Formats: sequence, C-alpha cells, structure tokens
Amino acid sequence: MQTTSLNQMLFHLTLCKGIGATSRIRMLSALIDNPYLTAYELASCAQLNSTKTRLFIDSFVAVDLEKSLDEYDNKQIKWISILDKTYPEYLKHIYNPPALLFYQGDLSLLNHQLLAIVGSRLTSSYGEKALALLLPELISHEITTVSGLAKGIDKAVHQKTIELGGRTIGIIGTGLDHYYPFENESLQSEIARNHLLISEYPIGTKPLKHHFPMRNRIIAGLSLGTLVIEAKYRSGSLITANLALQEGREVFAVPGDITNPYSEGTNDLILHGAKCVLSPQHILEELNR
Repeated sequence: MQTTSLNQMLFHLTLCKGIGATSRIRMLSALIDNPYLTAYELASCAQLNSTKTRLFIDSFVAVDLEKSLDEYDNKQIKWISILDKTYPEYLKHIYNPPALLFYQGDLSLLNHQLLAIVGSRLTSSYGEKALALLLPELISHEITTVSGLAKGIDKAVHQKTIELGGRTIGIIGTGLDHYYPFENESLQSEIARNHLLISEYPIGTKPLKHHFPMRNRIIAGLSLGTLVIEAKYRSGSLITANLALQEGREVFAVPGDITNPYSEGTNDLILHGAKCVLSPQHILEELNR
C-alpha cells in the first residue's frame, strides 16, 4: 500500500472509537504487511477485547472518509503521520508515539531547537520571576518553547514567548476545535495562526482527564529537554519531566523554597539528578553540546 493510502487509513483509524495510540500503531504495522485487512482483522491485530472490537468496527463503518477529509480542509486543520518525512524524529522514537498528529500553523517549527517548559497551574510571583529571568536569553538564542496551553506556567510560557518575539508550540489534549481552559481561546487562536498548535485527537474531542498525561508524552517527546519551573510533588509537570527522563532527554528544574509545596516537585527532581537551573546558561550549555 502506498504511503498516501496508508496515511488516509491512519486518518480513518484516528476517527474511530475503541482504540488508542498503541492500537493504532499495531494496526499500522499490520497494514504495512497486508493492506487488505478487514476491520475485524485489524481489531484482532490490535488485541482489542470484545467490547472495544464492536465499538471499533461500528465506528469504522460509520466514518465517511471523503466528508471527514473535506471537514478538516474547511477548518484548515492539517495532519501528518508517523510515515511522513515531516514527522518529528525525536517523537518517532518515544515509547507509544502518536501515529497521527493534527496541526494548525507553521510545521517547520518542529525543526527548531525545542525546549519544553512546564509548571504549576497556579502561578506564583516566584514562578513568574523565574520565567522572566530565563526566557529572554533562551529566546535570543532561538530556542522555540513547547508547552501545554494549560493555566498557570504553561499559559505564561506561550504568552511571554510571543511577547519576546519568539516562536512557541502548543500541545493540547482536545480536538483543535476545542478550547481548554476556555479562557485561553484567544491565545490558542494566536498560536494556531502564527506559531504551531498540535493535538493527536480529532475534532470534537472534549477535554477528558486521561488525555492530558498522554499529551504530556508529546510535549516531552518533541523536545531536546524539559524545564520545570514550579511543581507539586505529584503533578502533571512531574509526569512530563519523568517522561523526558525515560526518553533520555535533558531535565532541568528551578530550585525553590523548601517550605513551599509548589517547590517540592522541582527540588525532588534536582535531588534525583535533574540539572539545577539558576541562569539561562545552565540550559543553553546542555542543549548546545
């Protein structure tokens, strides 16, 4: 099967229910070997249980491929698959890579030096000061920032990068036609127009809780390293940092007050081997090795 046909099949599979990232990769592997597999055979290759098999087959049959392709085209939402040359190389080699990414904006940003910057959803004056200290020089060295368009540090990273004339990539856990949190609508639209907005979820996908840890693997997987500004001991930011560690990427952390719960996570990362960041040079010297 030609790459174009495989890509359309991946697009089709991404619109189906009952399967996730791992199942799609298994199905893709099977299709490369045999492009004529039925939906039932694909479900078997993906090792779906009976409930998910029925859900997958019903949704597979229900997809109107041509209508869906037109809908995405009308909404100016494009997509790339793991088979494409433009698919980011770093992401391709993580555990459980997304088979397909939907995007709006400038895909060439994926070729830049990418640094993930994440932190608490509740911003503090300390976190804001740390970001204000570190970000200008990183931007002046043409680092492109990656974050999750969440409240708090994520939002500040995107906004301040844009204000400084830098480039930023937002990774979201919904379809590209949803805004979560809703207060980020204008910022998300700005990123989609002039920077890069990415999701592995099709349009219409709502912000379900389990989507966000999955989104975090993309944030970490795209980037050369991950910087954590502030984080509680158990938080999404630490999930992202740990994913980066698992993939052999650099992890940076800003130290904080040992009595502040929002510094527990970053201090613990440093204790367990993350690089302590006191200035932009501590990041740049690692990324430029």
